[in-house]
Amino acid sequence: MLFITNRFPTQSIRTRIDRNFTFDLNNNASSNSVFYCERQAEGSYQEIGSSAFLQRLKETEARQVLIYIHGFSNLPEDVFTAVREFQGLCDAARPGEVLVVPLVWPCDNDLGVVKDYWDDQESADLSAFSFARVLQRFLDWREGEQFEQDPTPCLKRINVLAHSMGNRVLRETLRVWRKYSLPGGVPLLFRNTFLVAADIVNESLEEGRSGELIVHSSRNVTVYFASDDLALRASKASNLKNRIASRRLGHTGPEDMARVARNVFAVDCDDVNTRYDYPKGHSYFRSGEVFGEPGVVFQHLFVALESGRVFPEDETRRMTILRG
Repeated sequence: MLFITNRFPTQSIRTRIDRNFTFDLNNNASSNSVFYCERQAEGSYQEIGSSAFLQRLKETEARQVLIYIHGFSNLPEDVFTAVREFQGLCDAARPGEVLVVPLVWPCDNDLGVVKDYWDDQESADLSAFSFARVLQRFLDWREGEQFEQDPTPCLKRINVLAHSMGNRVLRETLRVWRKYSLPGGVPLLFRNTFLVAADIVNESLEEGRSGELIVHSSRNVTVYFASDDLALRASKASNLKNRIASRRLGHTGPEDMARVARNVFAVDCDDVNTRYDYPKGHSYFRSGEVFGEPGVVFQHLFVALESGRVFPEDETRRMTILRG
């Protein structure tokens, strides 16, 4: 499994191609350095470098790449377990269609220097600086370096799935990328952007708001939400404690569909989320009631991945309710 991380290794932060890479799980600070790696087995990782990493993406048989940004309180092996599950569902739906690539950012470990939800928000924000460099590295490679190694252009479609606080990582990454590298605006980089149980305010996608660049950079933006997501209730309580009062996008969907762009879609998952992830109802986008069997949320998501259209049967539709 290929992955990118800005978590500190126990080794030097200096890149060394083909070295063993070991996560420093007791350090939850965000590194300014970025490491392009491969997971070879549980607890066994190798740094391969950005050039080899991007060439591997280009050469993979998959037609599409899905960047997976995990949520709060996930250690690396937690992330890889979730990605393996999601990759297995994709392969069962259509072999060779999608390659899932996680971005592993530093969040909670009971023994670490960053312990609570509030500090994980800070870690998410700081991760934006390193992951903005990843996006710029991809653009530079796509526009020049790849042709030095292989004259055939890379035609793979790029998608992103952000779960929970991973939406904050995505939002801040795009803001930092534009501020420091793209004063003219972000490019249309993603075919689909899936915002699942998004732990950002529900006005974020409106023009002029903090998440507007998510909309600008994507052909389609699909928001999956559920009002009884218990993890987001804890998020709301934590934000209220810190004097921030706003409903979360993952609880309500967009505050007002009339105020977001036409490429934003809303999917109500309230009827299935706790059945798929009892009792929290937070990670409901992978398997259904039986592990390894696709749930209706995954099925809806995968149709959009394949077709590039959120509601291919009705081009005017922007909202739906999913039922098992």
